[in-house]
Amino acid sequence: MSQRYRITRAFQENDHGESTISLEECQAYFASQPDFMYTSVYKVTNETGSMSIEGDFFMWSYQDIQIPFRYYQGDIYVSGMNQAVVPRMLEVAGELRADVAEG
Repeated sequence: MSQRYRITRAFQENDHGESTISLEECQAYFASQPDFMYTSVYKVTNETGSMSIEGDFFMWSYQDIQIPFRYYQGDIYVSGMNQAVVPRMLEVAGELRADVAEG
């Protein structure tokens, strides 16, 4: 079973009212990153077929694969199936002043 990570500000106490990450903040940050591209539909294809998932996805290009960072209700979710995602995820969390949690 693969691990899933959550980039979040839910555990932070602050006076600025930034307890969630906004979609606009994500769009601005990821647009400044040359290895990310936004899509509103994530397509998954395997041996048994394909499906499309609507949402806000920031696709990370790593070598010859695309790894989705999904924005959902103030947090960003990413699969830990590929271990290369961990250092990039920690970098993203640091830039967004957020924490990383499993789940």
